[in-house]
Amino acid sequence: MVAVPQAHPLSVAEYLQFEAASEIKHEYRAGEVYAMADITDVHNTIVGNWVALIRSHVCGSSDRVYCSAMQVWLQQANCIYYPDLLVTCDPRDQETVNYKRFPKLIVEVLSPSTEAFDRGDKFADYQTLETLEEYVLISTSRQRVDCFRRSLEGVWTLQFYLPNAEVLPLRSIGLEVRLSDLYEDVTLPAPPSIPESLEGSR
Repeated sequence: MVAVPQAHPLSVAEYLQFEAASEIKHEYRAGEVYAMADITDVHNTIVGNWVALIRSHVCGSSDRVYCSAMQVWLQQANCIYYPDLLVTCDPRDQETVNYKRFPKLIVEVLSPSTEAFDRGDKFADYQTLETLEEYVLISTSRQRVDCFRRSLEGVWTLQFYLPNAEVLPLRSIGLEVRLSDLYEDVTLPAPPSIPESLEGSR
């Protein structure tokens, strides 16, 4: 994210007014406003696959799935983000049109410019959401999914999934996803080549 020059820290109300008039999306963190990174083809395809898989699963239930255009307001952390995907079944989230406050699943698709933040400070901010049960990070450099789950005691644990895993269980919504479906029609970058000078040492 790139910080936007400001004369003073913005309140949530000022940010929402600013964002409504902006042609590009910004995230809000403790009074500061940050322009969001551009979306790549790989990123967009992965998000689309997620939406299709989850939408068909929750159809007819009280769960609602939203993608990149929906904000989540973290009141305790004083942040407003645009997750790549969120799922909520809390009836209180039907009272707000432009943002949600009570998601139980959040998915972020990683990029080189945002990965450290998504794994670090942003995850710490998301942990202030009492309703959040799972936080999922999707790699765009290889087929790998990291799933952070919150226990009943409030402890977060990490489990990662590679192509040899049969399924990725999303326990928060009772869905099992195959990585091949998640990465369908996605062209990942080729792995870096090994210099000839190192080939003999393998």
